[in-house]
Amino acid sequence: MAAHPAAVRIRSVLPLVGEVVYAVGSLWISTAMLRNWPDPNGYWRASDPLAYGLLCAVYLPLMLRRVFPVAVLVSTALLTACYFTLGYYHVPAVCGLLLALYTVAARRDRRVSARCAAVVLVVLLWGTRLAEPGIGPLSVGFVTVSTIVCWVAGDGSRRLRALTLRLRREQEEKARRAVMEERIQIARELHDVIAHHVSVISVQTGVAGYVVATDPATARSALDVIGSSAREALAEMRRMLVVLRQPDPGPGPGGATSGMPGLGRLGELVERVGAAGVPVDVTVTGTAYALPPGVDLCAYRVVQEALTNVMKHAPAAPTTVRVHYAPDSVSVLIRDEGARQRVSATGRGSAGQGLIGMRERATIYHGTVVTRSVPEGGFEVSLTVPVPRPGLAP
Repeated sequence: MAAHPAAVRIRSVLPLVGEVVYAVGSLWISTAMLRNWPDPNGYWRASDPLAYGLLCAVYLPLMLRRVFPVAVLVSTALLTACYFTLGYYHVPAVCGLLLALYTVAARRDRRVSARCAAVVLVVLLWGTRLAEPGIGPLSVGFVTVSTIVCWVAGDGSRRLRALTLRLRREQEEKARRAVMEERIQIARELHDVIAHHVSVISVQTGVAGYVVATDPATARSALDVIGSSAREALAEMRRMLVVLRQPDPGPGPGGATSGMPGLGRLGELVERVGAAGVPVDVTVTGTAYALPPGVDLCAYRVVQEALTNVMKHAPAAPTTVRVHYAPDSVSVLIRDEGARQRVSATGRGSAGQGLIGMRERATIYHGTVVTRSVPEGGFEVSLTVPVPRPGLAP
């Protein structure tokens, strides 16, 4: 019902209806006060059509106070000053001027509203001369306090509205950043999963096509690797979809990272890359321990991307993978001995999506990735990620 066109139209006209009702109601109350207020001592000028006309001119423009706040206040102040000067009973005209001041303070900056408050105070002080004998000082204090209260209340409303708008914009910006970060994460995972497995499939497809007639056993082995890589890619894609569908996944068993690859599956990765023609030697130093799931996945993906690049740009190049477990960090070094027909390492590191993804992953966990060409030939990727562990001194 809230989104129904009729409901939308009703909500859009409600503020205007409220302004009209307020202005007409205030005018009715003011004219009733002017007509019925007793004046046995003749303190004020007798009510006449001009008095009622001035009150109409004071209150009816208040219907437009939200659209033209300063213009309405200036008009109201001039007409109220004229009303006071003519000596009519002064109280009925006060409320309209104070409301106009509140509106200016709520919708204009302090420099404008402060000047308007000064004008209003002068007009109201001019009206205190019409107060009954003996209460003149009380009238001066009343109009002064009323002016200050209306200005402070309006200014507070303006600041609250500005703060609300700023918070809404910050929330929208945070939502946009969250969406962008999620898109980057999805793109990074897609690249890591698809690029590696498609590279393996591409190499093995070429091998199978080349030897299918002369060496059926090798062709069959290549087809087995293709099937294994395709199944692994599908499995990782399914795991990624599960992560994306969970509204607030948590790490650890059964959480977002449950079942995701890590350094414990490094042997499967090396075997798959070796089947594609890249000999890989793996060495693990230090005392291995369980890594946080995110760090474990980060290290695995960096190794995966580095070996994928070897298959693409230095096929059959001997490659070494060194994993070192320090007490407060884990380091991975991937180095190949192939000659690459590519741009410099700096250009490759700045342009390649895979290397960009490596650095993004490492940055999430306060780690660093260094890529460089080895002077004696080959390419090297080094990752270091701190691992906070309970019980270790900082």
